[in-house]
Amino acid sequence: MRFVDEFRDADKAKALLAEIGTVAAKAADRMGRPANIMEVCGGHTHSIFRYGIGDLLPKSIELVHGPGCPVCVLPMGRVDDCVAIAEQPGVIFATFGDAMRVPGSKKSLLQAKAEGSDIRMVYSPLDALALARANPDREVVFFGLGFETTMPSTAMTVLQAAADGTKNFSLICNHITIIPTMKAILDDPGLQLDGFLGPGHVTMVIGLEPYEFIGATYNKPVVIAGFEPLDVLQSVWMVMQQLSQGRAVIENQYGRIVPKGGNPVARDAITRVFELRDFFEWRGLGSIEHSGVKMRAAYAQFDAERRFSVPDVKVADPEACQCGDVLKGIIKPRQCRVFGTACTPETPLGALMVSSEGACAAYYQYGPRAGDEPEKANAA
Repeated sequence: MRFVDEFRDADKAKALLAEIGTVAAKAADRMGRPANIMEVCGGHTHSIFRYGIGDLLPKSIELVHGPGCPVCVLPMGRVDDCVAIAEQPGVIFATFGDAMRVPGSKKSLLQAKAEGSDIRMVYSPLDALALARANPDREVVFFGLGFETTMPSTAMTVLQAAADGTKNFSLICNHITIIPTMKAILDDPGLQLDGFLGPGHVTMVIGLEPYEFIGATYNKPVVIAGFEPLDVLQSVWMVMQQLSQGRAVIENQYGRIVPKGGNPVARDAITRVFELRDFFEWRGLGSIEHSGVKMRAAYAQFDAERRFSVPDVKVADPEACQCGDVLKGIIKPRQCRVFGTACTPETPLGALMVSSEGACAAYYQYGPRAGDEPEKANAA
């Protein structure tokens, strides 16, 4: 296939759905129950809702929405740290747009900007470095966040700043890693999963090998999936094929983008600039071992957490907000107590309602899926 409309062909979708129905029936006979498949990436969640894929699948397949939205899992305390830096005199704080509205314990970056802080939306870390060069008398701090997808561009920007001798550029690092997070989900006794649609763009960087333990240790299949509707349908079919046959391996549906070995140049940049944190706090998921990175000592001059005083305080989510249960797939967004009432895109309580990849934002934007049960929200 060469053009995007080929990945949205209705006849091919019907053929795939027929094949999914056949293999799902075999899997249900073998397992004795419906299959729970988690799409890890928020981009998949939005594709599933945008194209109504969940409504087309047989009832023996349940899609579970995972934690693969880096903005959604940002804890309030980390937002407070960013606000504290942004409010210091002489600072230009640069951030991606969807991070500006994530609520902290007192305010978001957007609210801090409205109060007079110099907070600017950028499209890449190189834009932030350009701001530092254009404003040599100001401190420019970039809000680095994202999984391994965005980590290389941040690392390469730090390497460029070091090569140029730029002194007024730094990074507050909130980059996170996907594999420890998936392991934490698999270790949760309250969640029954049978397979994964793996994140395509993360895997483009890290390659297939890091996922192999999921099949070997947990006996769960993983299929790296693309984001068009036919990509998602084919990936679901591939997972169900494995379940019907009793197999559990890593497969790559997104081969046109994801090489088996990932991107060694990107991984080298990551390794040069970052090292794993012992623990990192996730909104709704708690502290997960080795799930985040920090700046290596060799690049301490570009580490905003060393250059500025930050509160560094853990802040609990609002009690009414059930982001953690949604992130782990225990409940669906509409089963949250405050979904669509106290928590909306205009007045978000939780980050899942803020980001373009958040599961709650997808549910709110595209409406309920057939089979969702709103009355459960009242009982939750």
